[in-house]
Amino acid sequence: MLVNPHGQGNLMPLLVSEDTRPEELRRAESFVKVLLSTRELSDLLMLAMGAYTPLKGFMGEEDWRGCCSDMTTSDGIFWPIPITLSTSEEISSSIKIGDEVALVNDSLKIFGTLKVEQKYNIDKNYECLHVFRTADAAHPGVAKILDQGKVNLAGPVKVFDEDHYPETYKGLYYKPSQTRALFEENGWSTVAAFQTRNPMHRSHEYLAKIAVELCDGLLIHQVLGALKPGDIPADVRVESINSLVKNYFVQGTVVQAGYPIEMRYGGPREALLHAVFRQNFGCSHLVVGRDHAGAGKYYGPFDAHKIFDEIPSESLETKAIKIDITFYCYKCHGMATGRTCPHGEEDRLNVSGTRLREMLANNEAVPTEFSRPEVLEVLQKYYYNADN
Repeated sequence: MLVNPHGQGNLMPLLVSEDTRPEELRRAESFVKVLLSTRELSDLLMLAMGAYTPLKGFMGEEDWRGCCSDMTTSDGIFWPIPITLSTSEEISSSIKIGDEVALVNDSLKIFGTLKVEQKYNIDKNYECLHVFRTADAAHPGVAKILDQGKVNLAGPVKVFDEDHYPETYKGLYYKPSQTRALFEENGWSTVAAFQTRNPMHRSHEYLAKIAVELCDGLLIHQVLGALKPGDIPADVRVESINSLVKNYFVQGTVVQAGYPIEMRYGGPREALLHAVFRQNFGCSHLVVGRDHAGAGKYYGPFDAHKIFDEIPSESLETKAIKIDITFYCYKCHGMATGRTCPHGEEDRLNVSGTRLREMLANNEAVPTEFSRPEVLEVLQKYYYNADN
């Protein structure tokens, strides 16, 4: 048996049926339009597919404050990061409680509607300090909060459109109901999720294979939403990971999928959010490595490990697979971790996505201990094309 969906036990996708979409869209065209940031749009798409089960829409003030302070909504559901929608005071003043508003992107395309149950102001500093442990505007997640409008709108949503994702990522864009069906078809009851926003180098491969040893199968789950500048585009990552799975994993042990979230780089809190929605996708475990979902020096390398021990055991069915810093050891002649390798730093090749991107961008030779040649071929082609 797969783990239960989070909170209520049943998936709650908020994408309206195809036959009702034209009428819903026609109605929405006359509503006040509320512009979504890229992060808010990604959250709307996660609500649409049921990944944010059991949320019914964007959070009200009590839920916002509870998620910030103790990671719990007003009805007792564990939720580590607020899911909110902001707007300007000017737009807010034109909206009454009970109104429906149209949710649009920067091209004014309507993606759905929200029935406004609440309008409220938030303390942005309070949210940043609780969620990100910093109010430094240089932190990419903090910058998004500080750039929000002054008023949050709360209420249930209906979603009409999943943007380009289903078409662009055919065979990769799976909803929670679909990954669950794939796992059951494979006969898996325990599934580890491997979160990545980078191409998978040797260290990632090692982590993923540890998970395959522990569980029936592995979900390599890629971020398809907006990333920070310098990150490698999703289509290039997909191609490189396909080459890795084809050549270095046992057939039938891996499902590769993608999802439309925008990273917040929230470190420990975001690791918990990743576990929450991976439970909805049917995953019993989440691989949590060094500095999971981190940015710069804001979090310790194992803060995301520790936070799983700080929450009540009943908060989540999905559990963390906590793995130490991984590296290639020249004396061990293979990949290892700080728990398995007794040798010193002088014998270790520490593998990082940041360093790999630097080497590729500078056209440096990349050792095979760092990344598989089939993966490097894909990445080198991308960087060559970018420079020419």
